[in-house]
Amino acid sequence: MRPTHRGTIFLEDAAVLSHDEFPGRQFILKLQAPQCAQHATPGSFVHLSCDAALPMRRPLPILRADRSRGSIEVLYTVVGGGLELLSQQRAGARISTLGPIGRGFAAHAQRPRALLLGDGDGIPSMVFLSETLTSTSPESTSPNSTSTNSTSTGEPADAKWQPLVLMGSEIPFPFRTRPSTILVQGMPDGVIACMPLLEEWGIPSRLSSMADFPGCFDGCVTDLAAAWLGTLDAAALQEVEIFACGPTPMLKATAALARRFQVPCQVSLEEFMACADGGCAGCAVRVQTPSGPAMKRVCVDGPVFDAASVFAE
Repeated sequence: MRPTHRGTIFLEDAAVLSHDEFPGRQFILKLQAPQCAQHATPGSFVHLSCDAALPMRRPLPILRADRSRGSIEVLYTVVGGGLELLSQQRAGARISTLGPIGRGFAAHAQRPRALLLGDGDGIPSMVFLSETLTSTSPESTSPNSTSTNSTSTGEPADAKWQPLVLMGSEIPFPFRTRPSTILVQGMPDGVIACMPLLEEWGIPSRLSSMADFPGCFDGCVTDLAAAWLGTLDAAALQEVEIFACGPTPMLKATAALARRFQVPCQVSLEEFMACADGGCAGCAVRVQTPSGPAMKRVCVDGPVFDAASVFAE
């Protein structure tokens, strides 16, 4: 059987359009990569060549994809020599780009209250998913789908996603935070810091950190999520679905949170990758399937999985 990811991953000699640095050695890299931009979905990533002298590529989550302009953006924090070399690339340079790679998030119409949790390097995927939700409706089967069959969902024609984005970081956020003007019922007092870009899209967001940043929740992003979920009644919880990306401990905590409140949850896993196209299987993880435990490759079978299938009680 032909692998489903064949024919959907593209190798491009991408031009660097811009490369901006933010506090904490964080960078947003914008690339001209039309094929990747056309096919990218929230949760997918690219495998970049950091420097001609470095043979191994680095997997980076896609922050935004502009299909009309053929560009993608990635957000990363410099950790290690490879990303240090990547950070030195300037506008006009060419970077070998392999992507988009991976199975992304899929929101469900019967769960319009999308709770998005991004921690650290998990923030980009949540921004991409947020932007996608603003341009689709629950009438579609998912943000990744091209189908617009509204009769299958039973949703009214004017139905809209109701996302809430919670982000956590222990280093300065890669954007200038500001107090939100969007009221979020159930938020703890004083938690008002938001991401301005999401605010412009009309999407409520709140931030958490244990670094004492103004307006942020003092604690883990999952603790903030628990505080908000705890204010919802049974009917509202029936409309919630959680989407999360971040380090493994945070994802484990998110899976436990989903079990506690009995809501579905999708998580995007972080693993070291060599080939990133399914050939080496070095990123395989144990996943529970209907037929029993199985080893799945994070790069092409994921990185998005059902939380309950990866993190058992």
